[in-house]
Amino acid sequence: MHSLGEWRHLCVDMQCLFFEATPWHVEWMKRVLPLVEEVAGHHAERTVFTRFIPPENAADMPGTWQHYYEKWWMMTRKQLPSGLIELVPSLARLVPPARVFDKPTYSPWICGRLHATLAEEGVSTLVISGGETDVCVLAAVLGAIDLGYRVILLTDAVCSGADESHEASLELLGERFSVQLELTETDRFLQCI
Repeated sequence: MHSLGEWRHLCVDMQCLFFEATPWHVEWMKRVLPLVEEVAGHHAERTVFTRFIPPENAADMPGTWQHYYEKWWMMTRKQLPSGLIELVPSLARLVPPARVFDKPTYSPWICGRLHATLAEEGVSTLVISGGETDVCVLAAVLGAIDLGYRVILLTDAVCSGADESHEASLELLGERFSVQLELTETDRFLQCI
């Protein structure tokens, strides 16, 4: 792994919403949390946490997002206990110096605020962890590639609720985006910085 340049750890959606016993529970999150804690804990000042924020009501979202939240009505903020949108406690304690960017969609890039902040700081490399590999992590990775970032995906620090699509996503990213993305494990990454 060559020099990272100015880098940030982008940790995607490690929230109680997915950690706790909800309809969106991601069983693997408990397994990858210690690795995410290790990276974020050693480099809190370089860590940016995203949070997936459901709307108050389905009608608050545009287009097919309304259908999505009609299906998942119980996951709207009107129905959820407010604490579920928070980061898991072991990560929340790192803020600050770590930062939080909220997003209403899978991708953290849509509103442009995150990219503008990172560009202003001269960030060229993003080290990505979190969940879910085949949804929000995938959206974060593809958007980062489109924006020209060098992406390092920590394969043992990402999780999904679906084994097959998790594996398929890692395979797709490794094979099709190898010039712009590196797949590595957390220990190897930490040894190189």
